[in-house]
Amino acid sequence: MSRQADEDDVAQAPHPRAGAQLFGHQAAEQIMLAAYRSGRVPHAFLIVGPRGIGKATLAYRMARFVLAHPDPAAQEVQGATSLAVAADHPVARRIAAQAQGDLLVLERTVNERGVLRQQIAVDDVRRTVSFFGATAGEGGWRVAIVDAVDELNASGANALLKVLEEPPQRALLLLVSHSAARVPATLRSRSRVVRLRPLAQADVAAAIAAVTGSAASDPQVAAAAAAAEGSVFRALALLDADALELRRQAVALLDRLPALNTDALHALGDALAGTDPQPLAAFVDTVNAWLAQRLDAAPGEIGHLARLADAWERINQSARDAETYNLERKPFVFGVFGLLAEATRG
Repeated sequence: MSRQADEDDVAQAPHPRAGAQLFGHQAAEQIMLAAYRSGRVPHAFLIVGPRGIGKATLAYRMARFVLAHPDPAAQEVQGATSLAVAADHPVARRIAAQAQGDLLVLERTVNERGVLRQQIAVDDVRRTVSFFGATAGEGGWRVAIVDAVDELNASGANALLKVLEEPPQRALLLLVSHSAARVPATLRSRSRVVRLRPLAQADVAAAIAAVTGSAASDPQVAAAAAAAEGSVFRALALLDADALELRRQAVALLDRLPALNTDALHALGDALAGTDPQPLAAFVDTVNAWLAQRLDAAPGEIGHLARLADAWERINQSARDAETYNLERKPFVFGVFGLLAEATRG
């Protein structure tokens, strides 16, 4: 899907580079703060968890803290109770404005035709070598955020691995991943893994309220939070009643796999008809969340994992094609469930 449909990037939500609040994940935040405060911070954190729960928000929060407080032994670091940095701090302002020279962000970008790339460009990844080799500015730290490492191809992963194999001093990589099973083992083994769990329903409701200005107790907010499975991204997309019904239809079909209900597939295809990108994005997000749960639940079943990973790649490629070329959505829906039925048999 487009970058606009990615984690923490719903239209009304602030980008993680500017978002000051972190909902839930206090335990993970304390792990990262303690590592930095100890002076033995790993060269890479791999922040793993379902889409839309705040992984990129935590990564930017860590980056701001390190660049704002470059001395781990400083009193303000030793006495810190969180990774929060005031919004008016110069580092926070520069990161929000994408003007912090000691922070490199790797994500999918548009190509020369203005089309969003399907993967993070290899040439962008190779910039990490010169970035970490250059002299750092104030404080001496160089920080890179990769959002998301799942979107690296083999060449991109190898380019990043070269940095992790011989990391310079005061270099920190913050790798965001929606599924640890899809991260190359060579990168996983050289990173400290920080797993984020889906948010509690109350935290999702509080996050929606903070973004939209609604009350957390508002019935529409509560319904979206209850159906979102711990994802703020998904909850924001589900504030619309039609989106909630579409998700209900998709989940009912997913729960029946590998069995297929042709009438229900036709109904879901009809619900997705048209050119509005949001229903398509919501459907693909539901499918990806379902796949991610199963990929992470069966780490030792190699054949099963391979079938699910192949289905993931093919479904998301088909989704990009459907969006880019405005293809009919009912055949896409039947194709998705055909792939999933095949991947879940046996």
